[in-house]
Amino acid sequence: MSTRAVPDLFRLDGKVAIVTGASSGLGVAFAQGLAEAGADVVLGARRAERLADTARLVEAAGRRAVTVATDVADPDSCTALVAAAVDQLGRVDVLVNNAGVGTAVPATRETPEQFRSVIDVNLNGCYWMAQACGRVMEPGSSIVNISSVLGLTTAGLPQAAYSASKAALIGLTRDLAQQWTGRKGIRVNAVAPGFFASEMTDQYPEGYLEAQGARIPAGRKGDPTELAATVVFLASDAGGYITGQTLAVDGGMTIT
Repeated sequence: MSTRAVPDLFRLDGKVAIVTGASSGLGVAFAQGLAEAGADVVLGARRAERLADTARLVEAAGRRAVTVATDVADPDSCTALVAAAVDQLGRVDVLVNNAGVGTAVPATRETPEQFRSVIDVNLNGCYWMAQACGRVMEPGSSIVNISSVLGLTTAGLPQAAYSASKAALIGLTRDLAQQWTGRKGIRVNAVAPGFFASEMTDQYPEGYLEAQGARIPAGRKGDPTELAATVVFLASDAGGYITGQTLAVDGGMTIT
C-alpha cells in the first residue's frame, strides 16, 4: 500500500509533459494546469507565434517551457516535437493530445478535402503523436487524448467529420491502452469534454449554446480549469489504476 498522502498523488514534480494545440483555448489551460502540478511543459502548435504567451504562464508557475512549431497531421513534425522534448528536457512522461479542428458542414455538401482535413488532425494527428511518444516514454507515463461528448452523442449541428474523428479517438484510446499498459507501463485514457469556452465554441451559431443548455443537468458551461484538473488527475499517479477509459466531463450532458 502506498505511503504517499493523497494530495501528493496529483503532483507531477520532475515530469515532462507535451501539450499539442497549446497556442489557445483549452490547450493553454492544460499547459498551465500541468505546470501548476509541477511538470515542465513542451508546447506544440501550428501557430508558433502564439506559444510564447502560453510559455509565460508555464514559467510563471515556476516550470520550464519549450515551444515547437508543430503540425500534428505531419508524422515527421510529431517526431520532431518529441525529439525536442527529449533533447531539451531529457524525457517525456505525459502527452496531452489536444490539437483539433472542427467543421459544421451538412453531410451532402461536405467535400472529401473538408472531411479528410478534420480526420487528419483529430484522429491521425493523435496517433502520430502517441506513436512518437510511445517510443520514448518510460513505465509510469500517461497519454490523455482529448475527445468530445460529440464522440458519444449528437448536439444538433452537422458535424459528421468532427464526431467521427472524436468517436474514433475513443477507440484508439482503448486499443493503445491494451497494447501499451501491460507491455510498456504507459496508461492511455481520454476525456470527452462537453461545452467549454474555446475558439470552437466562439464559432457556434448565435443562440446555439443557450439552446443546448437544457441538456446539461449542471445548468452551465464548464470552466476550463475543471477540465485541466481532470487532465492532471489522469496524467498523475492519482489516476494510476485507470487506463483505456473515456471520462465525460460534461455537466451530465451524456446522461440526458
